[in-house]
Amino acid sequence: MKEFSHLFSPIKVGETVVKNRVFMPPISTNLADKGYVTDALVAHYAARAKGGVGLIVTEVTTVEPTYIYLPGDMSIHDDSFIPGWKKLTEAVHQYDCKILPQLFHPAYMAFPIPGTPRLIAPSNVGPYYAKEAPRSVTKEELKVIIKQFGEAALRVKTAGADGVEIHAAHAHGLLGGFLSPLYNKRTDEYGGDISCRLRLTLEVIEEVRKMCGKDFIIDVRISGDEYTDGGLNINDMIYVSKTLEKAGVDMLHVSGGTTIARGSSIPAPGTKMGSHALLSEEIKKHVSIPVATVGRITEPWIADELIANDKADICMMGRANLCDAEFVNKAMNGHVEDIRPCIGCLRCLTGIMFGKRVSCTINPSLEIENEDTIKEAEEKKNILVIGSGPAGMEAAFVAHKRGHHVVLCEKDDKLGGEMNLAAVPIAKQDLTLVIKYMAHKLEGVDVRLNTEVTLEMLKNEFKDYEVIAGTGASPIVINPFTQFKSWMTADDVLAGRAFPGRKIVIIGGGSVGCETADYLAPLINDLFPRNRDVTVLEMANGVMMNESGPGRSLLVRRMMQKGIKIITSAKVESVTETEINYTQDDVTHTIKDADTLIFAAGYKKNPAVEEMLQASGLNYHMIGDAHEIGNIKTAITEGYNIAKDL
Repeated sequence: MKEFSHLFSPIKVGETVVKNRVFMPPISTNLADKGYVTDALVAHYAARAKGGVGLIVTEVTTVEPTYIYLPGDMSIHDDSFIPGWKKLTEAVHQYDCKILPQLFHPAYMAFPIPGTPRLIAPSNVGPYYAKEAPRSVTKEELKVIIKQFGEAALRVKTAGADGVEIHAAHAHGLLGGFLSPLYNKRTDEYGGDISCRLRLTLEVIEEVRKMCGKDFIIDVRISGDEYTDGGLNINDMIYVSKTLEKAGVDMLHVSGGTTIARGSSIPAPGTKMGSHALLSEEIKKHVSIPVATVGRITEPWIADELIANDKADICMMGRANLCDAEFVNKAMNGHVEDIRPCIGCLRCLTGIMFGKRVSCTINPSLEIENEDTIKEAEEKKNILVIGSGPAGMEAAFVAHKRGHHVVLCEKDDKLGGEMNLAAVPIAKQDLTLVIKYMAHKLEGVDVRLNTEVTLEMLKNEFKDYEVIAGTGASPIVINPFTQFKSWMTADDVLAGRAFPGRKIVIIGGGSVGCETADYLAPLINDLFPRNRDVTVLEMANGVMMNESGPGRSLLVRRMMQKGIKIITSAKVESVTETEINYTQDDVTHTIKDADTLIFAAGYKKNPAVEEMLQASGLNYHMIGDAHEIGNIKTAITEGYNIAKDL
């Protein structure tokens, strides 16, 4: 606690004292049931409260029944929702944690559930992905909506909540859209200059305060800058912030960007921590109410620094507390090495739009029973884990925690498997934290490096063991193309086993191919004579087709800025010692001046390990890429699931 004294000092927000400055911002979970609070939702937030968070802002909570943001989000549009909210607030309050719902009207961002009427907006301007232009909301409708915000706030106060957050950020939803010139083209009293565009938010604040009184927190989330031509900028938002304070707002939650410009509001992996801190720092100079910052604050040192250096009064830490519910307690008690590291990959939200519940790459289970609460096995066994990639390390840890005797054998001289290579490309450094964290958890496991398991070992030393094999996969090499004068795999490059020349062709535009191209290309596209010339050939009509989100967006933009040639719908037909021939749109093209060919065409399972296990007669389980080619998330989850059921 002494180490992070700024972060763990109390702060007064309105009339309420919060025990520390780690607040949890909204993260959609899809755990609600038709808007109602569920036991799973209560357990989810209670775990973070128990973990030490000072204040929780819940996910989107809609104030009226017509427009749904996400099918699994929360609502408070009538009194029937109050009992569930009461259960939630009581669960959180038992740990001296405060809770606010984020009140929201999705408007033109609503989920297009069949039967939904035409979406409303400040003007008939919709996001680029809209199927039709929304209609401009009428002033009479706005009067009803303002009242709905006030009534929703009163309901959550009745249920015991400490206040509300009003979402007016990211050019998102009704209030964010009204505030932003990107979406508000009105010419009445709700449009035009910034004072008029802010009017709706001010009227909502006035209604909430009238309904709920002075001792009720009103927090407003804003973008300090929309980082977009034609959008709001820091000058606008200093004025907005001062106006909000005068209107009686108790706290400002300063984010940035928009939801449309991918990666601007929710920063991608590898980007700077405290991504919007320059905005909160500037706004903090002009108001006296507490100012929170948000955006990739994943470690306690950076959060403490942001507060110590007057960048903000409060740190909103979402993904970090999602990844590890005990984040705060571990940091307070001096156990930073035990904090499960968030890598910012945003797979937590990958499936949200498709109805899937919130998840995490590094935390394999967000259920009530998870890594931290897993039960001991009734029958203790001897377990051999082969391979120390993410699947193997997770399986070894969970099996040992359940009381089994575990031996982990790794043929190489260090733990981590393919994660060691995955950490090499630009913006993937955080994976080194995962390797160190998972290795740290193996205390008590008999870890044997430089040990390749043989059939003889299985029949002798490990004859009474149950085996879990997480031996990974091998890169696909297209044998007819190996006649090229210099070829290697992407793994060879990332491992430092091979060093490519200046003019490079990469076969495969998936994640590995694109990350390798980004790694090899010059940092600056200035046509310097010794710069590498990199071409990516991809059969599909786009690159990284199985990925989405800010990380993918940032990587592709970086490739384009570096001058990497991205050729899609391109099938390599033949390769000679000096030429690479591919077809695109039924036209054959030849690359004659390449000096290195790199294979990034995917991975394949190696059957030798399973054949050996079959021959041993032992009970065994194949996990991770050795079972089915996937990603780090699927590998860790599979290791966890196998071991928890042994």
